[in-house]
Amino acid sequence: MHSERFADKAPATIHATLLDEGIYLCSVSTLYRLLRANAEVRERRRIARHPEYRKPELVATGPRQVLSWDITKLRGPHPGEWFALLAMLDIFSRFVVGWMLVRRANAELAKHFIEQTLLREGIEPGQAVVHADRGTEMTAQPVCALLDKLCVARSHSRPHVSDDNPFSESQFRTLKYHHEFPDRFGSFEHAHQYLDGFFPWYNNEHRHSGIAMLTPAVVHQGQADRVLAARHDVMLAAYRARPERFIGGSPKRIVLPDEVWINPPTHDGVAV
Repeated sequence: MHSERFADKAPATIHATLLDEGIYLCSVSTLYRLLRANAEVRERRRIARHPEYRKPELVATGPRQVLSWDITKLRGPHPGEWFALLAMLDIFSRFVVGWMLVRRANAELAKHFIEQTLLREGIEPGQAVVHADRGTEMTAQPVCALLDKLCVARSHSRPHVSDDNPFSESQFRTLKYHHEFPDRFGSFEHAHQYLDGFFPWYNNEHRHSGIAMLTPAVVHQGQADRVLAARHDVMLAAYRARPERFIGGSPKRIVLPDEVWINPPTHDGVAV
């Protein structure tokens, strides 16, 4: 069992192989007994050892701290024709800070997209974390080298765990389930024109349930407290005028969450 021929074979395989060659040395159970006597009962085959991927735990307490990006495909005019949409958003404000439509994504285009987006947002070294899944473009050397050069921390989802990138997934769902989103685009120019209208709407008009029904632009620009205070004043005026309509008493002021997490830490299975 220590020979080069059988060193990585299971006892049952060794036993069957020798029988096929007309050789009987001992039973399979005896082979296991010999292994146990030498503390060698373990996986004997040469198998791939996959690294343990750590669950990303990222928190944002304000805009421009954690940015999430992803790539999705948009159906083109012909069967099998797809366009690639790269989009990055701020997880605290849900504001889409940058997007790019290309005919085919690659590492160099992804690098250019990220560089221009971070420059436009004024991200300083050490200020932000950029989170993405483990797609080819996300883990490509040019992208990683750029983020390292800019001193921007990198974070990646675990393989095949969609919950590790929930904000980008949710944003793409909003895009594709919008009532005006077509089944397929008539051309690359058509797709670009549609996105030119969609993202300003998403940032400036779409009221998001995760940010107190504010628009992403209001939160990203630091105007959330002012808008929520004004809303509360309206509610208080309505309460003073007709208190009987408010069964629960005086309306409570709605506030923006202090923290936004990708995978909050857990203790005994409960988020803390």
